[in-house]
Amino acid sequence: MSDTKRSAGASRTPVQLVTMIISAVFLLVGVLGFIPGITTDYDTMQFAGHESTAMLFGVFQVSILHNIVHLLFGVVGFALARSAAGARAYLIGGGLIYLVLWIYGLVVGHGSDANFVPLNNADNWLHLGLAAGMILLGLLLGGRTKGVTDTGHAHGRHERHGSPDRPARSDLSDRSDPVNRPGRPERHDLSDQEPIDRPARTDRTDRPDRPDLP
Repeated sequence: MSDTKRSAGASRTPVQLVTMIISAVFLLVGVLGFIPGITTDYDTMQFAGHESTAMLFGVFQVSILHNIVHLLFGVVGFALARSAAGARAYLIGGGLIYLVLWIYGLVVGHGSDANFVPLNNADNWLHLGLAAGMILLGLLLGGRTKGVTDTGHAHGRHERHGSPDRPARSDLSDRSDPVNRPGRPERHDLSDQEPIDRPARTDRTDRPDRPDLP
């Protein structure tokens, strides 16, 4: 089982590993948002709205909805990290979502009803950093996905057609007839053989009569 886990870890691409790390951070932040002490003014936390003045690490304004969003980002990230293409889509797509949240946080007033997440200045700049980092990682590491896929396909073709030091397996249709292999006399059809003259069987009527016994 240890060999299976080791081979599975070795087969993951860099974009998958980075996605798993970021997803784990999202899950951790979502859980910490529900722990009093780590989240200050925990008793003021509400489901949503700017009236929720709870602060994660005493800096980032959070609510129940805000924490749930972090948890969902973590779960979705681990689900998409099972493939390199999914991990790349998660990083770029998640980065675009946080870019929209950053613009949204700059436009809406922090004390308005539209600030339902809620967001403060620390959240806004954190979201900008997440957007830039995730999009950049998705573009840089995701570009290696094609190379890894091509290598896997080439390896598959290498196994099917044989290596340069190993001749390829010939098709079954190319194999010589086992009956007419070199070194063995060819089998002649029985119809080509000359018939063997055998004495005709005499009829019982042609046999000489036996003398009558006394």
